[in-house]
Amino acid sequence: MASAKRERPNRKLPNEEPVALPETDDGTILFNVPFPKDLAQLKAMAPIILKQPYRIDYIHSYGQDSPFFAGLANGKLLGTVCTKCGYKYATPKLHCMDCGSECDWFELPQVGAVHTFTVCYFGSEEFLKETPFVLILVEWPGVDTLFLSRLIGVDPLSPSLEWVGMKVRAKFRRLSKFKPTDVYFVPA
Repeated sequence: MASAKRERPNRKLPNEEPVALPETDDGTILFNVPFPKDLAQLKAMAPIILKQPYRIDYIHSYGQDSPFFAGLANGKLLGTVCTKCGYKYATPKLHCMDCGSECDWFELPQVGAVHTFTVCYFGSEEFLKETPFVLILVEWPGVDTLFLSRLIGVDPLSPSLEWVGMKVRAKFRRLSKFKPTDVYFVPA
């Protein structure tokens, strides 16, 4: 039994306007796309290659380090201290790297000293426009580790060993980006 195709009658309602999607210039637009007259040649057609930007929203959690970044946004520099052995970290740790015990938060002083420094002539894409810049390790009395940050207000093209031991003061970005670079140091 042969199946019969039902064809829809081509009816047009009275006063019916043609309907079409609006054309826009956003997104990808291709012009002069080659197409063979003989459909048998479609398998030999070269692939169409498009280059287009890609964007993704990345959701990130600071987890245990959230208080550190909340502190930066509020003009406070926070470290952690082991509840058992008393080892003090200038950077946040949930547990002590020496004895494994839990750590508590404490506020670091706003003034520290340069332990050492380096001048960076190359940097990641984010800092490439700012090269050269100075990175320092900040130390505080009674704190067992150092804090890596930027030193602003000195000439990176004239580095000096006099910077070692120099007192520095923490400064915070007015508009927090919730990044470690929200804090930087200047000569005190």
